[in-house]
Amino acid sequence: MRLALAQLNPVVGDLAGNAERILQACRQAAAASADLVLTPELSLWGYPPRDLLLLSGRLQDQEEALAALAAALQEETLPVAALVGVAEPCNDRSLPNLHNAVALVEPGRYRVVARKQLLPSYDVFDERRYFRPAAEPSLLELERRGRRWRLGLTICEDLWVEEELQGQRLVGPDPIAALAPLRPDLLLNLSASPFSLAKPDLRRQLAQRAARRLGCAVVYVNQVGGNDELVFDGAGFVIDGAGTVLCRLPCCREAVTLWEPSGAAGRTGFGLPALQQEASPELPDLEQLFRALVLGVHDYAAKCGFRRAVLGLSGGIDSALVAVIAAAALGAQQVQALLMPSPWSSQGSIDDALALAGRLQIPTHTAAIAELMDSFSHALTPVLGEPPAGLAAENLQSRIRGTLLMAVANQQGQLLLSTGNKSELAVGYCTLYGDMNGGLAVIGDVYKSQVFALCAWLDSPEAAACRRELGLPPGGELVGKAIRRKPPSAELRPDQRDSDTLPDYALLDPLLESLVEQRRSVAELVAEGVDGALADQVMALLRRAEFKRRQGAPVLKVSGQAFGSGWRMPIAAR
Repeated sequence: MRLALAQLNPVVGDLAGNAERILQACRQAAAASADLVLTPELSLWGYPPRDLLLLSGRLQDQEEALAALAAALQEETLPVAALVGVAEPCNDRSLPNLHNAVALVEPGRYRVVARKQLLPSYDVFDERRYFRPAAEPSLLELERRGRRWRLGLTICEDLWVEEELQGQRLVGPDPIAALAPLRPDLLLNLSASPFSLAKPDLRRQLAQRAARRLGCAVVYVNQVGGNDELVFDGAGFVIDGAGTVLCRLPCCREAVTLWEPSGAAGRTGFGLPALQQEASPELPDLEQLFRALVLGVHDYAAKCGFRRAVLGLSGGIDSALVAVIAAAALGAQQVQALLMPSPWSSQGSIDDALALAGRLQIPTHTAAIAELMDSFSHALTPVLGEPPAGLAAENLQSRIRGTLLMAVANQQGQLLLSTGNKSELAVGYCTLYGDMNGGLAVIGDVYKSQVFALCAWLDSPEAAACRRELGLPPGGELVGKAIRRKPPSAELRPDQRDSDTLPDYALLDPLLESLVEQRRSVAELVAEGVDGALADQVMALLRRAEFKRRQGAPVLKVSGQAFGSGWRMPIAAR
């Protein structure tokens, strides 16, 4: 039997369009003499469909899409079947009334052949709102090429059962243990697993453990693409019964590739960008992170109907990184940079911003804000009894800039990209209705120390191939030493530095990672030697800034715990 692993990028809710994407993969698979096409979890809907699942009429739309896909396979005489992720109605009055399921679509017919047993309801996941868990494992028997194949089927979380590897696991059955007595020839896992830096290695370890437990190869197919704040990296693979990786699909791009369970190596890909096993090496962490951010911006813009983007370019490292990401995602000529210098902006920062834009070939415009600052001060003096000063005056500068950026975005139909990093969002070192304005917070899940590391990598020879592939200038500095070595500053008052207000990022970021990603308490950290006053200060800032984060733009999730749908802290709380 010859399998086609279809690493697809669906549009959430576009049932007809996603069915057409699956059909195209089936056409390519049939042309390459494949027998079975594997698609990701809920591939007909795109993941996560969220409350689209609750809308009246959408399940009928699903039935029509499945029927059309089966009819097309028959009409075009395509001798191939596809495993397609669907939402299966339970046909009773109990809630939830759906299964997260897989349908086998063949020429002229389709049927459900697998249902998900473990339903995640942590972090960004909320599957128990929509689905009920299956009670039994799923085994599909198929006759292909003179042999009857026993295919174990699991859906995403069903593979995540190794508490030793994960540190924890969902309460519920062990789908791998339940499949063992059924002696499958292959285990197929259809996933929609969002990206984070630790995920690819952990997925492989889980698959290796399952392969050893079942004594068979594991085929892992993952969704790729950005959907709202989530980025799916694809990065599918095949692992044999001994735990050896036989085939690896690329990170952060669509691919359809063949693999034969006979033990032969993965064949060349087809249709979508051709894939050879040796052409998809495991990428360094920083390249994975950069590609995920580029993919997230590209798909957020494309799927929301934006062709162009605008951002404020300050000459600082955060806006520089966002400019590079935007140029790679949309093309340099589709990105506009607005410089908005104040009396406190250094000439060096202005020069650095213009130099960066020149290297990227991004068009720029300048709108100085000194006169606007004076106008606001004049208007507010009678109200306040004195001119705005201190933090109020500093925030006014940010809000003036935010207003100008929103006006440009509205007038020109552009997506405004927010440039704040995770460290700033965590401690509230950002301004509501100012630098937080935007339709997407590109690096809102990237700590400041990671921003520096990403920019250093981008300027290194190691990034040349990635830069070339993504349409960026392949040689020489991109961000530039002047920006990378500049002390971080918002430049909202004379000689301002981030370090005037915040701990050094080398101290702050590890502490934030403990408090945010690991949900650790101040007491635990102090017991391990963290300075108590510092831990209390950072925790107080983190809690106080919750109301800001609640009103911010969607944050592209690239860590284990991002601010957004997976962070559900109350605002009014102790």
